[in-house]
Amino acid sequence: MSDDPKPGPKDPREGFLEEISDKAARKLKAERDGPRGVWFGLGMTGLVGWSVAVPTVAGALLGLWIDHHHPGPRSWTLMLLVAGLALGCFNAWRWVAQENKSMGDEPDSKDE
Repeated sequence: MSDDPKPGPKDPREGFLEEISDKAARKLKAERDGPRGVWFGLGMTGLVGWSVAVPTVAGALLGLWIDHHHPGPRSWTLMLLVAGLALGCFNAWRWVAQENKSMGDEPDSKDE
């Protein structure tokens, strides 16, 4: 057994100070970049909406075409509509996660 203390902050205030420093850096960056406004938010909402709607509608249209030209016991329209919706949701999730990561990975001015 070693007499070394467990790794981690020695003073509980260190974590708190780091959190406050990070929040202050984000606030300064937001002030430097300026307000984004309502149009930016509406644009992002529209972009996410289109990234879900386009594959969903494309899947439904492809399914309608297959059902019309090759009728069968199963509904290709429904299956491809659900597949398009799943693909669209995955694309939107991936895009939002990437944007969130890029906002968090920007270099801070305190590192310079």
